[in-house]
Amino acid sequence: SLAVLVAGQDALDQYYMTHPDQLFSRAPEAAVVNPANPKVVAAHMGAAAYELPLVPEDRQWLGDGIEERAPGLVAEGALRVRAGKLYWARRRAPAPDIDIRSSSGRVYTIVDDKGDVVGSMEESRAFSQGHEGAVYLHQGDTYLVDSLDRGELEMRVHKTRVGYYTQPKQEKHLDIRERRARGRVGRVGIGLGTVEVETHVIGYRRKSIKGGEVLGFEDLDLPPLRFVTEAFWVTVPESLYAAAGVESEEVPGTLHAAEHTGIAMLPLFAICDRWDVGGLSTALHPQVGGGVWFIYDGYAGGAGIAPIGFAEAERHLRATLEAIRRCPCAAGCPSCVQSPKCGNFNDPLSKHGAERLLAAGLE
Repeated sequence: SLAVLVAGQDALDQYYMTHPDQLFSRAPEAAVVNPANPKVVAAHMGAAAYELPLVPEDRQWLGDGIEERAPGLVAEGALRVRAGKLYWARRRAPAPDIDIRSSSGRVYTIVDDKGDVVGSMEESRAFSQGHEGAVYLHQGDTYLVDSLDRGELEMRVHKTRVGYYTQPKQEKHLDIRERRARGRVGRVGIGLGTVEVETHVIGYRRKSIKGGEVLGFEDLDLPPLRFVTEAFWVTVPESLYAAAGVESEEVPGTLHAAEHTGIAMLPLFAICDRWDVGGLSTALHPQVGGGVWFIYDGYAGGAGIAPIGFAEAERHLRATLEAIRRCPCAAGCPSCVQSPKCGNFNDPLSKHGAERLLAAGLE
């Protein structure tokens, strides 16, 4: 029998088109799990305490994190202490309220104009993909979002056909809370640690499906979202720009392009999707003192992806360079440096700057 692999236009599929031998010869990517995630630990503790009271010896099953989480759960009224044991303190069983698809804790129900439930969406995605006016796709059907009720956690939609799609505009900030490891790959530095990410969806634009022209931009009044997670990052010394022939005005687009392609290549090394991680690049980060791009787990508390990115940093950076170098486009496309989830409308981007920077950094 003959099997045919039809590749998509994204950078990961195109990487395999230019490296077909790796489909069969490369080692499987690493499966990741983070049982120490504070939100996961808290959920496990509540579900376990509902069945049997928790005792200190349960650390062997739930990990040492139960000691850190116990005071908070008692203060919230979820657990109560009696005779040295922790009991479930609420009437309702905890399991039905635990979302196995997300660690965000807040999930919006998607309801159509007939009152039928279409699906659900975690809050971080609801703000960027389910805001008022957004075009939402579900199982091949197109819906237009009428309202996003933050009080009732409901996203109201109606089925329709429109000739455009929507893209959110986001502002993003990232603070390093703890550096757990650092190192070097060639001429660039690498780091791993805990970070706090703030994302703020400030508006969206409508783009024509046929021609791609921008049909309009609308402002949004949504609060910023913050969460603590794990990240790894690549720092760029000032001297490397000159060595790579990257002019000062090209630096933001160069780092941005490297970040995008780095995110696209990460599934080569960890079982994840580009939608499981986020990124941020900046020419001057105050805690780094220079240029840097971050790639972080898109789940509060971390999902175990960032440590693999740090451990595989050299292979990951080389794969990123190869994906950019092998792409035949003139100035950047979805198969190399453009990202479908970019909150800055893929601007600025410098494909050739990223290629020169990575080549000089890895020499």
